[in-house]
Amino acid sequence: MKKEGSRPKSPRAKRSSVPPGLRILAIMLGVPLVVLLYQAHSSGLSLGQLFEHIFKGVRQADTAEIPAKTAHGNKIDFLTPMPIGFPSTAPPRIASLQIVDLDKDGLPDILVADMLANRVGWIRQYPAGVYTEYWISPVLPAPAHVSAVDIDKDGDLDVLVACMGQLFPSNDKIGSVVILENDGKQNFTPHTIIDHIARVTDVRAADFNGDGRLDLVVGEFGYDDGETRWMENLGNWQFRSHILQSLSGVIHTIPVDIDNDGDMDFVSLVSQEWEEIYVFENDGHGNFKSHLIWGSTNEDYGSSGIRLVDLNQDGKVDILYTNGDAFDYLPPRPRPWHSVQWLENKGNFKFEHHAIGLFPGASAAVAADLDGDGDLDIVAVTCYNFWERPDSQSIVWYENDGKMNFTQHDISHSPTHLISLEAADMNGDGKPDLVSVRMDVYQPFSNDGRVVLWLNHWGQPPPKLGRLFPFPFAGFLRRPFP
Repeated sequence: MKKEGSRPKSPRAKRSSVPPGLRILAIMLGVPLVVLLYQAHSSGLSLGQLFEHIFKGVRQADTAEIPAKTAHGNKIDFLTPMPIGFPSTAPPRIASLQIVDLDKDGLPDILVADMLANRVGWIRQYPAGVYTEYWISPVLPAPAHVSAVDIDKDGDLDVLVACMGQLFPSNDKIGSVVILENDGKQNFTPHTIIDHIARVTDVRAADFNGDGRLDLVVGEFGYDDGETRWMENLGNWQFRSHILQSLSGVIHTIPVDIDNDGDMDFVSLVSQEWEEIYVFENDGHGNFKSHLIWGSTNEDYGSSGIRLVDLNQDGKVDILYTNGDAFDYLPPRPRPWHSVQWLENKGNFKFEHHAIGLFPGASAAVAADLDGDGDLDIVAVTCYNFWERPDSQSIVWYENDGKMNFTQHDISHSPTHLISLEAADMNGDGKPDLVSVRMDVYQPFSNDGRVVLWLNHWGQPPPKLGRLFPFPFAGFLRRPFP
């Protein structure tokens, strides 16, 4: 037994036999390795994914063929705009929308996340062709995304709300998730599921662990400290949180059975300095493995949104993708590489990138067969275009020739600052119509076009609705409603 004070001498007391050059090399290699290990641990990425992000030598987008300049297509006139919902007394700030039959009366309605009013609006269609808006939530901290789902399995549609806390950049823990519980008569009670987290930009529902209850997947944009998590539904409005990835800039987290194995995976779009798309593969029990399926070497790429759709109709879910965010610049201005594109699902978590077309400030896109020829076309909107130029477009149609070749057609210059849109047959004529919403964050500002319904009259003469702006507004009512 060694006596205290008679320990062997420290090796540091001996003269090192390691040459100084090797010691310096060890430090140069060791410190970055420690940093990489820490970053991998904190972000949820593997070392391989981190190296791929750093070097990005195999990114498909870098070699994808994209037109050298934005083309202007032929003007079309088979979409007629009709403003609906509340009027705006100030430049609108609608963050997102969903087309859904909220009251289940057979007529599609519209939900909007209004960041100006800080409320969720329900634009009810009743009777057919008449739209009246109601506030269905109390004041919420910057609602960014809405999604209707029967979370409590009582037969009516509740509303999931992702709350950012504030629109503009912040590292404060001001994000939250709120569920508006429907009593079956469209009276809603708010439940705050989680708060004091990074700014939340998306929340969706799916049963991730196969227990019959709908869980949540939550995307937190944050600023420097965003996260992706799934929240296990324990019943009685209680949820257990599971953090899957710690990357800032999460925009969308969309559930889907991407590999057709019978359980729900999800696809995540991460912007900021990452500019990447991940598939989170589920083992059926709520255990997820992340697959980095695409990314850009351009840290200012401006990812703005994804949509999951079988675009080429081969039975596999593809990804429709826009990059046009310009909020990093003051004032926000489009960049030369802003565009619409799609990622073809080749199976086994492999995706092939395809360009559709350049579009300055592209903020969102939907797939719909606008012309009734059996293939899916693309409609895209932009929030960040050169609005002072009369030839700039806020909404364009990419016509599909049936062989996944797309021709751009201009739809309209106004309303400007369009942040999102959805497609559905709103009037029962068998043709997909469009609904767009507006988010004004830089001049020129306007109160027009907060929510616009674009009626599709392909193959028919356009209806006579009068001028778009100025226009009469429908709906200042709150309660009661028929």
